Amino acid sequence: MKKLYLLFSHTLTPHQKSDAYTMFKVDCFEPLPHKLQMLWSNIPPDIENIANYLAPLKVYLKENFNKGDIALIQGDFGATCHMVRFIKELEGTPIYATTERKVKEYVDGGKVIRRSIFEHVRFRKYL
Repeated sequence: MKKLYLLFSHTLTPHQKSDAYTMFKVDCFEPLPHKLQMLWSNIPPDIENIANYLAPLKVYLKENFNKGDIALIQGDFGATCHMVRFIKELEGTPIYATTERKVKEYVDGGKVIRRSIFEHVRFRKYL
């Protein structure tokens, strides 16, 4: 069974789920346990070295991640880079989502309102 671990702070859209099934033959999606999700979504900006901070996440993945599994990794740039390397060490495939931004602008009572909508395009493997 091939799993897609979710190391990001959003909910997958139906289009993203469909794309993951098609591109990677994913059997199931694995969101992080709540405590680890809070850790990933709230990386303190004042920590110089985040390796220790990310240790609980790495322990969880080492215990649960299987060779050939996939990890969708997006978030803090340094943490993302760190976890991409770690997933590769586990012989998994780290990926990220690409989006297209569609901007709509309209005038409302003399104010110009700009609304950005991001739509999923595809997943890419980290190199």
